[in-house]
Amino acid sequence: MTTQPFVMLNDGHRMPQLGLGVWQASNEDVLTAVREALNDGYRSIDTAAIYKNETGVGEALLQTDIARQDLFITTKLWNSDQTMAPKALKESLQKLRLEYVDLYLMHWPVPSQDTYVQAWRDMIKLKEEGLAKSIGVCNFNAPHLQRLLDETGVTPAINQIELHPLLQQRAMRQWNAQHNIQTESWSPLAQGGDGVFNQDVIRSLAEKYGKSPAQIVIRWHLDSGLVVIPKSVTPSRIKENFAVLDFQLQPHELDSIATLDKGQRLGPDPDSFNKV
Repeated sequence: MTTQPFVMLNDGHRMPQLGLGVWQASNEDVLTAVREALNDGYRSIDTAAIYKNETGVGEALLQTDIARQDLFITTKLWNSDQTMAPKALKESLQKLRLEYVDLYLMHWPVPSQDTYVQAWRDMIKLKEEGLAKSIGVCNFNAPHLQRLLDETGVTPAINQIELHPLLQQRAMRQWNAQHNIQTESWSPLAQGGDGVFNQDVIRSLAEKYGKSPAQIVIRWHLDSGLVVIPKSVTPSRIKENFAVLDFQLQPHELDSIATLDKGQRLGPDPDSFNKV
């Protein structure tokens, strides 16, 4: 298997299972990173308004000769913009130099603000208008998602959550799957692999398959049915992260990685993260 794998979302759109994340990258760095990624075979790029690098992504997309329909571009609605999603998306589209995004995600529920249901209603309209092909959320726990379903009847296509070998989120993944929501992993390498890449199981699998520890972890995400967006601005690392399509982990190997789960969250807790 050497071709890019895809997942089918609940709205009928296809999404590449492996993409490039650009969190914490400057406009200058992201221009180079996206250009390199597209040359290496990536077709999915994940950015966000709060990353402040949509302009760099847009410049890279302007320079490529890859057809728009072959690209999958994701951006996100920031917390302070939940009451003005249409304006926020249009500003993102202007920076990205696009007429639509393939996926628009609400970045956090921000429970204390209590505006995520209204924001979701606005995102539904944006999808109907064709400004976003698919819509979803990030960092939503089951109660947040259930409220969206109860009050709007529209199920997110994606729930992008922190997910890596130290935080495997089995219960949340199961809830998503039961409701036909695709789980997508952010910080898939546990922010540089600290505490993961040195684990015996990861090192032994890397040796067995002739791959790096990072490649083993990315393959674990893919073989677990997750969408994964490893972040890098280093050309060699970008290339390495995509070179995982020529092998698969065996079920017992996936089970061995499952033992690394510590419930160790590296980012904020969605129930208490209220930054705007």
